[in-house]
Amino acid sequence: MNGTIRVGNLFGIPFYIHPSWFLVLGLVTWSYSSGLGAQFPQLGGGLALLLGLMTALLLFSSVVAHELGHSFVAIRQGIDVKSITLFIFGGLASLEKESETPAEAFWVAIAGPLVSLLLFAIFTAIGFATAATGPLAAILSVVAFVNLALALFNLIPGLPLDGGNILKALVWKITGNPYKGVAFASRVGQIFGWVAIASGLVPLLLFGSFANFWNLLIGFFLLQNAGNAAQFARVQEQLTGLTAADAVTLDSPVVSANLTLREFADEQVLNGQNWRRFLVTDDNGQLLGAVSVDNLRSIPTALWTETQVREVMQPIADSGTVKSDQPLLEVVQRLEQQKLSALAVIRDNGVLVGILEKAAIINLLQKRVQTNPA
Repeated sequence: MNGTIRVGNLFGIPFYIHPSWFLVLGLVTWSYSSGLGAQFPQLGGGLALLLGLMTALLLFSSVVAHELGHSFVAIRQGIDVKSITLFIFGGLASLEKESETPAEAFWVAIAGPLVSLLLFAIFTAIGFATAATGPLAAILSVVAFVNLALALFNLIPGLPLDGGNILKALVWKITGNPYKGVAFASRVGQIFGWVAIASGLVPLLLFGSFANFWNLLIGFFLLQNAGNAAQFARVQEQLTGLTAADAVTLDSPVVSANLTLREFADEQVLNGQNWRRFLVTDDNGQLLGAVSVDNLRSIPTALWTETQVREVMQPIADSGTVKSDQPLLEVVQRLEQQKLSALAVIRDNGVLVGILEKAAIINLLQKRVQTNPA
């Protein structure tokens, strides 16, 4: 998430806090300290505030434990966890990729609510075992209740909630298509989003009450994220089965290493081509490197007729190439993760196929959507 603050690692997982979390921390601290102060007048204002802060931190620790539940199950499946982020609506564990089977997806999704239910049982048991009274009993009760509420809320069967991921896994199992699972769970999530918005708007419009204002925010959160999940699944479905070679730009900017700079300039640069960078191959078509228009400036014009492209070209690192048979979905993820705009596509023997650009993937996707509408 943009604007997040990294505060360290949890079991090797990068841990971030969104600035909105501090607002919620302050509100929760103030709310619970006020409640404790009213319930137990013998507490001073400072002690009540301290206990309120402790309660808020316990609640957020419970959210972190919930996300760690998802993370540990994902790690056991060989899925890297890129980060855990706390923000205004709770927490988010960002996974490197999806589970490979519906059963694995189910266990990743259910792990968080199971951890919250376990914490509910633990805090409840501590309260009974210690016969806690006074502020301690109130704090244990609140933390136990919030963990129960966290589990039940997340089990609502609509994306992006855990219940939506469970529903996605079930539909995936029944249909054999993970994208149908995402589409169905997204629609359910959007329905719950509209219900939440309505439950917040009706009291506000009819009675001027802000009692359910939080429902309004949650509703918008569900609508936006469920819609994004459905759109992303649609993209994934359209790209499934395609490889890097399918998205190679026709008439890619490729030149021979044997060309002189004069020939290169006349045939490629001065003939109206808009390319600024060209891939360089040998006589067998194998990729050697890349040359850009700016490289010409490093050689005096008088020497262009006796200087070959191979003498000014730059090598291409492995990170700048991709195998022609690599799934296009993986290529898209790589482009996004490495912030790249293009990759050189080569066969196993090093022979160049062409250049693959983000724009070409978008055009290919648009054509497939038009040919195979939802």
